[in-house]
Amino acid sequence: MRTTPRTPSPRRYLMCPPTHFAVTYSINPWMDPTKPVDLPLALAQWEDLRDRYRALGHTVELLAPDPALPDMVFAANGATVVDGRVLGARFAHAERAAEAQAHLAWFRGNGWAADDVRAPDHVNEGEGDFAVTASWILAGRGFRSSPLSHDEAQEFFGRPVIGLELVDPRYYHLDTALCVLDDAGDEVMYFPDAFSPGSRAVLARLFPDALIATAEDAAALGLNAVSDGRNVLLPQAAVGLFDPLRRRGFEPIGMDLGELLKGGGSVKCCTQELRPRPTGS
Repeated sequence: MRTTPRTPSPRRYLMCPPTHFAVTYSINPWMDPTKPVDLPLALAQWEDLRDRYRALGHTVELLAPDPALPDMVFAANGATVVDGRVLGARFAHAERAAEAQAHLAWFRGNGWAADDVRAPDHVNEGEGDFAVTASWILAGRGFRSSPLSHDEAQEFFGRPVIGLELVDPRYYHLDTALCVLDDAGDEVMYFPDAFSPGSRAVLARLFPDALIATAEDAAALGLNAVSDGRNVLLPQAAVGLFDPLRRRGFEPIGMDLGELLKGGGSVKCCTQELRPRPTGS
């Protein structure tokens, strides 16, 4: 296990400000429409995350919010970008369905070639259920994304897709139960109890040195995190992950996104990664 400091790699992210964020319906166990949202605080917390990315040297692109779509702040769900190619989303719930077209329109209007942007045939919720490592695309299923979307992603991206079954409704997306720490080295952290026995066995085989999260840190959405290969931005309440990350050479950075947690999302949910085409391809 590596314990020396790591070198971060510059990233490009797509985010959407929570200008119209609200919890007016419930499509996951975290959402309670009876609990009011402090919108100015939600915006301040989101801006802190955006500014932290930029301070770390990353580029943040912005998607314009739509007043009819209160969950657009969770930009990770709108698409998956691998090697400069974009597989759009098809949402499981009608409340979020129109977000898919907003994301595709952004890509088509910001330099992506038509052949590199695909509207999917099957339900997938973007990076909510797709996680990219050096060797695989890990793909969640069980609550939102269809297993059929896994073959679709494999054909489109030309990378092997590993299906993982989620069994706990609190961890309704893969990005609430697993985080890629180093996408150049197939290094992850995850919460085993969020997965079926077979999927736990697959993860143990693929990632024998993974950082295993406790139930307490998973319940703080500590795995809904973003890593640039060195800096790991994660919910500040997931205190049990900080020292294990440091021992592996990472630098944990605690973020307070408590208002957005009322919608069932944290750091990763707010952050879609725009992975470029490999140099020379």
